[in-house]
Amino acid sequence: MRAFTYAGHPTRVVFGAGTIGRLPEELSRLGATRALVLSTPGRADLARRVRELLGPAAAGEFTGAVMHTPVEVTEQALAVVRESAADCLVAVGGGSTTGLAKALSVRTGLPQVVVPTTYAGSEATAVLGETENGVKTTRSAPEIRPGTVLYDVDLTLGLPVPVSVTSGINAMAHAVEALYAPETDPVTDQLALRAIELLADALPRIAAEPGGRAARADALEAAWLAGTCLGSVGMGLHHKLCHTLGGSFGLPHAPTHTVVLPYAMAHNAPAVPDAMRRIARALGAPDAPTAVHDLIRRLGAPTNLADLGLAESDLPRAAELATATPYPNPREVTREGIAQLLADAFEGRRPAPAEPLADSLHTLLGQVTASLAGAPDARVRQLLTDLTRRLHGFVADNDLTDAEWRYAIDFLTRTGQQCTDTRQEFILLSDTLGISSAVDLLTNSRTAESTPSAVLGPFYVEGPPPLPDGADLAEGLSGTPMYASVRVTDLDGKPLAGAVADVWQSNEDGYYDVQLPDLDGPQLRARFRADDEGRIRFRSILPSEYPIPDDGPVGRMLAAVGRHPYRAPHVHFMISAPGRHTLVTQLFVAGGAHIDDDTVFGVKDALVVDFPEHQGPTPDGRPADGPWRSLDYTFRLAPAPTPGDR
Repeated sequence: MRAFTYAGHPTRVVFGAGTIGRLPEELSRLGATRALVLSTPGRADLARRVRELLGPAAAGEFTGAVMHTPVEVTEQALAVVRESAADCLVAVGGGSTTGLAKALSVRTGLPQVVVPTTYAGSEATAVLGETENGVKTTRSAPEIRPGTVLYDVDLTLGLPVPVSVTSGINAMAHAVEALYAPETDPVTDQLALRAIELLADALPRIAAEPGGRAARADALEAAWLAGTCLGSVGMGLHHKLCHTLGGSFGLPHAPTHTVVLPYAMAHNAPAVPDAMRRIARALGAPDAPTAVHDLIRRLGAPTNLADLGLAESDLPRAAELATATPYPNPREVTREGIAQLLADAFEGRRPAPAEPLADSLHTLLGQVTASLAGAPDARVRQLLTDLTRRLHGFVADNDLTDAEWRYAIDFLTRTGQQCTDTRQEFILLSDTLGISSAVDLLTNSRTAESTPSAVLGPFYVEGPPPLPDGADLAEGLSGTPMYASVRVTDLDGKPLAGAVADVWQSNEDGYYDVQLPDLDGPQLRARFRADDEGRIRFRSILPSEYPIPDDGPVGRMLAAVGRHPYRAPHVHFMISAPGRHTLVTQLFVAGGAHIDDDTVFGVKDALVVDFPEHQGPTPDGRPADGPWRSLDYTFRLAPAPTPGDR
């Protein structure tokens, strides 16, 4: 059992394009009327733009924010806060400006509104790092966290590609360390993995098209997620090293994070193999540390500390400072280990893969996906490439053996051999793994007002016999009589006269007609046409639960994992009408067996309906020797999709 503690954080987040225009509204929410606008010297123009936007609500500006939040700069800004009688702080820019806002807020109690223009993520944390006398220290407290953050994608469109990349890798570092922090929890895990996935996809797109709004939005969303992760857990080795190198040696913040990240990951990898495998999957690669290093190199970002200005003679001092005080980290922090890590980062050597065969597997995957790149159909190319990546990842993650691979090939071969004109074992396999239901949800459940769809199943037969209204599907078969009166309408309830409905079900013993070789012709299946009121009536028997065919590979698979083969009792319908989306669905008997554990995961709450019991004469006037059931239901069909819709 995993034990954890999670506390949600109350920051107000406003995300979108052009959201800076909502800044006056956000100040009004806070009751602020005299905002001090903060920025770095390089964003002074943006600070002036914000002052103009705020008008009389702007009390002044301070454009002297710098990296690593030096205490002396904070004191200068503090004087401006007092002189302007500010009642609120508005920070526009990256991590340096956010750091200054935090430093001022914790000293004055003033509320903060942060408008990030990079992917630093500091705005989402309660952490403040300050530098004094060449030493950077950090502290964390709830009051440090900004209360309001406005993410405006438009403000990042002009961010230079080199800054975008290093800032994005800085954000990725927050997410990476969150996955093996001592205080990690399921919510933070998912946020971290999503942030890594978004950044790995967005940064190359930004490098290729810096003004692309979609990629910028993904990167900014990832920065928020990653910052939220950092704000929920403690910092480890990576952040400690970067604070040491920045605060004591003056190295630039985001580029330092970019260089150090893959080496910190490689150092910790032996202690957290599961976290590294999850990161690798999010990156779409077999090995996490080398994948991050390769991504950084591919994007043209710095890969060694020497290029950032660190002298080789500084390495011993950096290792000493980084190990001077204890801090949480999954692997023991030693002077020797950190010295080696820094030496590798100084030279820019590619980290050794955490998985011994990772490089070979990565090369193989690259060769296969490259062979698919020339597919003329873009959708075919996308599907095959993604399938290949996921299959290779499955093989690597599970260390698949040759015997297991051979068994899988044999299983698929036997599945194909089991298929006939009347039995589709591959559909059974898809059904029992939930794939059919997943495709059904994605394909047919996009209109909330229409009747939900359900899986087709393996026993549908094209061209069932047409029968007149009121016909008897059961034709004397044993079972509880059931009389159905269903309507077919559009979403507004207008009858769809002439709608065609194919109906099929199993017999009382759970068999479909196609499973009974001695049967002469179709049974319990027919095609009906709705009358002018959209009504269809027929007689049948109450469906019962039944096992799917379990004498083949799929049945043996279910037995191997301790699953039963039973389906909940239901009747199948396929309904079509001109200008309407064809509905494939099932109606399940309320209170029937296996409603909650249908073996193909096909039951939906909205399709579980009452088949009420009756006594006495039936609707067609026949005498009844016992109870009979009725079905009264309205199917609502959505409009047919237009070209281009899914």
